Amino acid sequence: MHVILLLHSRYRHAGGEERAVEDLQWLISTQLGEEAAVLERSSARLGRGRAALGLLAGGLEPRAVAAAVERTGARVVHAHNTTPTLGWRALAAARAAGARVVLHLHNYRLVCAIGTCFTQGEDCTRCHGRNTLPGLARNCRGARAEGAAYAAGLALWQRRLAASADALIVPSAFALERLRELGAPLGDRAVVLGSVQRSIAARSRAADGEYVLAAGRLTPEKGFEDAVRACAAARLPLVVAGDGPELERLRTLATELAAAAPDRAVPGGAAPDDAAPDGPGRAVPLVRFVGRVDAAELARLRERAAVAVVPSRYAEILPLAALEAMAAGLPVVAARAGGLAEAVPAAGLYPAGDVAALADHLRALFGNAAAGEQALAHARASYAPPVIAARLAEIYAG
Repeated sequence: MHVILLLHSRYRHAGGEERAVEDLQWLISTQLGEEAAVLERSSARLGRGRAALGLLAGGLEPRAVAAAVERTGARVVHAHNTTPTLGWRALAAARAAGARVVLHLHNYRLVCAIGTCFTQGEDCTRCHGRNTLPGLARNCRGARAEGAAYAAGLALWQRRLAASADALIVPSAFALERLRELGAPLGDRAVVLGSVQRSIAARSRAADGEYVLAAGRLTPEKGFEDAVRACAAARLPLVVAGDGPELERLRTLATELAAAAPDRAVPGGAAPDDAAPDGPGRAVPLVRFVGRVDAAELARLRERAAVAVVPSRYAEILPLAALEAMAAGLPVVAARAGGLAEAVPAAGLYPAGDVAALADHLRALFGNAAAGEQALAHARASYAPPVIAARLAEIYAG
């Protein structure tokens, strides 16, 4: 049996990329019939000094990666996040040890120090190619020393990192176009591959749903404030699954909006209270914050949702929240931003930041089973395990 070695540096705060690595490990073993091993490093356990050293040196301890390739006999090393201590040296070591190297770009970090191209409340593409000084000047990382390390590390090693890969994967056509616009040195080796959905529902249950569901990290660029305001305007209950720096501000906003509309109608005619939903027509608060939940609990929340909302304010590459909701048979209302515009059916798209349009779309798709079935059909055609596995096998074979 051949071995595929997944290489990843875990973020301080786990997110969608960690899920993507887990899903690929599952896909490789169940669909490709190969063994998937994982070599991880953790940013949470790393001091700032050593992180800066890794960025400036182009990676630390590359021999450990080469040793893992030799020990496992890996024919492919599939690398994900390489900052701050893996860098180009890890990829070069894997290649020198005899593995084909695939670099998976889940964000814009090849050029952008924060990976999102969103800063100071707006979409931003000021950094270009090796010119990372705009990000340093705008202090995108929030700490000058850390920002300087990222700016210098990207400028020094960006080309070497890309050149150390035999193929590069991006999650959406939009991401590929934007990376080229940013001057990322992709050459002709970049391919588009969506995120696999392990489980796809047999049918949509949106007609029996009770609330709007929003899931993700609560940061300004994710646009959860728009979802809270739109649901208040549309008189629809909202459940928010996630945690982040915006949580307390969103709680305050939800309380203010609830106080301003105490007679808000709820599907089924019940008055809102603080009880959790317990069946169709039961009372729910204006907004219920359930915190960060595991995959199983999030799946249960989707089973009782009538529509999912992905209100991103920036050009997000391809949010897992949208794909997972579609695979669960939920209608999805999403900002026409970034990769969302190619993943979500047109009926669910609205102009990013337009709260009134978002409210209208939520009213139209709340409990809309036909829209849920359309989302399911798209998920089956584009993100089902056999579809992604076949394309991944081609990439691994070169």
